[in-house]
Amino acid sequence: MSSGVAALLLALVLALVVVEEGGGAERPVDADRWQRQAAVFADLSPSELLSVTAFLHSQPELSLSPAAAPTLGKNHIYLVELLPPSKRDALRYFHSSLLRPPRRRARVLLSFGAEPRPNVTEYVVGPLPKPRYYYPLHAARPVRFSARPVATMEYRLMGHRLAELTGPAQPLLQRMAGATFANCSRRCLTFTDAAPRGRSSGERSSWLIVQRDVEGFYLHPTGLELLLDHASLDPARWTLRKLWYNGHYLDSVEDLVAKAGRGELPIVQLPEPGPDLRFSSYTPRGRPHLPADRPGPRLWQPDSPRYWVGGNAVMYAGWSFAFRVASGAGVQLWDVRFAGESVAHQVSVQEAAALYGGHSPATAQTKYLDHGWVMGAMGYELLPGIDCPHTASFHHLFHQLDSDRPARHRNALCIFEQPSGVPLRRHYSSDLAGGYSFYGGLEGQVLVLRTTSTVFNYDYIWDFLFYANGVLEAKIHASGYLHSSFYTPAGLRYGTRIQQHLLGNLHTHLVHYRIDLDVAGTGNSFETLDMRLENISHPWVPGERLVQPRLERVQRPRECSASFPFHKSLPRYLLVYNPGQQNQWGHHRAYRVQLHSQAGLALPRDGREEEALTWARYPVAVTRFRESETSSSSIFLQNDMWEPDVRFQDFLHNNENITDQDLVAWVTVGFLHIPHAEDVPNTSTPGNAAGFMLRPFNFFNHDPSAGSPDIVVLRPEAGGAAGFRMEARPLPTNPQCPLLAPYAYNGSSLPV
Repeated sequence: MSSGVAALLLALVLALVVVEEGGGAERPVDADRWQRQAAVFADLSPSELLSVTAFLHSQPELSLSPAAAPTLGKNHIYLVELLPPSKRDALRYFHSSLLRPPRRRARVLLSFGAEPRPNVTEYVVGPLPKPRYYYPLHAARPVRFSARPVATMEYRLMGHRLAELTGPAQPLLQRMAGATFANCSRRCLTFTDAAPRGRSSGERSSWLIVQRDVEGFYLHPTGLELLLDHASLDPARWTLRKLWYNGHYLDSVEDLVAKAGRGELPIVQLPEPGPDLRFSSYTPRGRPHLPADRPGPRLWQPDSPRYWVGGNAVMYAGWSFAFRVASGAGVQLWDVRFAGESVAHQVSVQEAAALYGGHSPATAQTKYLDHGWVMGAMGYELLPGIDCPHTASFHHLFHQLDSDRPARHRNALCIFEQPSGVPLRRHYSSDLAGGYSFYGGLEGQVLVLRTTSTVFNYDYIWDFLFYANGVLEAKIHASGYLHSSFYTPAGLRYGTRIQQHLLGNLHTHLVHYRIDLDVAGTGNSFETLDMRLENISHPWVPGERLVQPRLERVQRPRECSASFPFHKSLPRYLLVYNPGQQNQWGHHRAYRVQLHSQAGLALPRDGREEEALTWARYPVAVTRFRESETSSSSIFLQNDMWEPDVRFQDFLHNNENITDQDLVAWVTVGFLHIPHAEDVPNTSTPGNAAGFMLRPFNFFNHDPSAGSPDIVVLRPEAGGAAGFRMEARPLPTNPQCPLLAPYAYNGSSLPV
């Protein structure tokens, strides 16, 4: 790096300071302390990111070039993000009189393409904001260069090389698709690359689905797929190893052209661009089913928000937590507490997988691991009124990916409180005489933290929901475009025909979470509860039998006993409890892990590519906390699934004791998606969701929402007079706003 560029970066470091406080709520009494604690998990600020870049570029032994240099044979920075402090250091800071927080450090992925043995290596850089040192993050060998994520420059070079390699087929491409890769003006071809990239470690060859470059191009395959070998650092040496067109495999572009010319290859001429191609567009068409002159209801907030956000610290209805969005894996919650007591040290997304089947080679090959596509950095601006309510507070995210400068992802995360649409609790108490003795109801309100990941074709909506009764819910909704292929009759074994030349390929979505539970402390145990039927002598009818359900409680003292493969029945109550604490009724204080999922076993156990996602064998597995086991996936697994640098199954091999220990629950949820015509133009969110809940189970002596100000209790007036009297705090009234109108209630069920 030149001295001028370094000086500019250092000047930007000093100039950029980002401070966020939102929500508009009254500042809580202990907000300062909580904000200081949460800050140890805050993502790197732009100034910190720039300081890391400037420091590394000043190290001559690294020989770093600008990330935008138009070559693959360079050393450059691919990724810079926060390296969270160790759990020991964080808890020591939280629970002692230490005034100095743990040192902030960065995790940096450097791509060494200019070395005699190219590799990618992760480094620790610190301390921030003025770095003085760097060293390898892992003591293990550097990662193969072929395992690196595909950078922007590589994609650009792939496009240029495809134009060269397909040159002899340009007239044929024009005939088939009305478009080409070169000299195409407005009618161009594009491509979607499938992964993994090869069949063994060290390879870097990708099947490319050739598509017409129109709006929603994912739904416009041409029938041509290309296997591009792009392992060399010199794009001029990249070759097409295989082709597939309309169900036929071919050895070269020349083979494609020759067989098409001899009439040995059935050519499908796609329709000209026009109204018929609008099926992939969001442009309205067809008859509307709602009146166009009246909008739907909107969320309205009558006063200032009831939650508080300071930086990355959030407080709401007894909850407090910190958040960040890791560039690789995505959204993470830290130091999650309810009513001042610890629930979890971390709840985080680890991986999102999409595993496909198909008749075409690209779809048959596809096993997407979105951590490898840096899904955390693929979150972009959220639209008020669509992605989040207008009442939400919006927050910028900063990522430094494949660049020497951080990028601001404007309003890419939102936080809001909303009605859940269903009472949190309610009861109508009849007097059995046409009247009632009381009505009690608790308005269902929930705080939502939301961000998204648009990983090329698919859009994932990531939600964390916080309820007033101590329940935390994690949920993912899937939307976006299908990863589809060209229709052939044989393709119907792998999906559904959804347009004239389009097959929607079946696939399984799996999402993996890490839940570092600290239920009232770090000393926890694990047990399962379920129901079984018992057949006993009838207690009061001699000679008869009584069949009834009874509680079945199983202690799970070791990791293997706490790991549940998909092919076995999963107990319905999974409890992480504190063996040293009981509630008032003599039960261990616990939190329950409850899954909402249709996931099943998606890959054969011990398959070669399954090594990269052995976590997908288990809907739930509980392990003992190890600082060396803080992630079950990595950014490198997508492009080297055969020799993974992280293998989740290894976490279970030592079968450690998990009684009265610091425990981590690993949860896999998901669903099978068999595409259908209604997935055009886009997959919709209803039914395409999965997640889990953390629910208090004897953690309290009663429902903690009993003290909520949203409770309404109505009792009839004494002496049979009309009307009712209200207990608890009513809403303020505002005659100009019907949402704040006084309650009206009769409660009778008299004959008419």
